[in-house]
Amino acid sequence: MASINDIKSSKFLKKEDVGEGSLVTIRSLGQQNVAKEGAEEELKWVLHFDEFEKPMVLNSTNAQIIAQITGAEDDIEVKWVNQKIVLYDDPNVSFGGKLVGGIRVRAPKTKAASDLPF
Repeated sequence: MASINDIKSSKFLKKEDVGEGSLVTIRSLGQQNVAKEGAEEELKWVLHFDEFEKPMVLNSTNAQIIAQITGAEDDIEVKWVNQKIVLYDDPNVSFGGKLVGGIRVRAPKTKAASDLPF
């Protein structure tokens, strides 16, 4: 069955696209116009992933988390490329003082030492 989210199209990733967790590889990072068609240009940083056609608009919180995950705060256009992160739908993201949910990032989980074959 269709839902309202099926009707709302976007050229950028939405929380519904990532679900409870999607492991992704950063393909590139750059600035892109995110303004609606016909509106004045609005450049924002976006991430492109190997696993998704649509890019993700990068907010300050997610950028800081990715910097912690990758250990890179400078030359991020190079140092973040090929890094793996997990995108997930966080219902606690607020916008305009209201909880609306949104995409958050986290580090991939690593295998515990007991799970290793040696």
